[in-house]
Amino acid sequence: MKLEILTPEKRLYAGDVYGVQLPGIAGSFEVLERHAPLVSALGKGTIKVLLDRNGQDTARFDVSGGFIEVFDNSVSVLVEGASQI
Repeated sequence: MKLEILTPEKRLYAGDVYGVQLPGIAGSFEVLERHAPLVSALGKGTIKVLLDRNGQDTARFDVSGGFIEVFDNSVSVLVEGASQI
């Protein structure tokens, strides 16, 4: 699936991924390929990008909150402030 992580200033990440783990406001959740359409608020925490099926290759971003939209095997993450860790 395609993932894009955006801040008001720049694009932090764009590419094909296996899945993504996110800090929802009511708890963390995961989005994998062919996930149902979804819009959700994000809380402060860490986004973990799963680049491969085994979860060995990852990228992590600390975020201070934002929103996620999942539609047509594409995930858009809009965050207020973020940094790659």
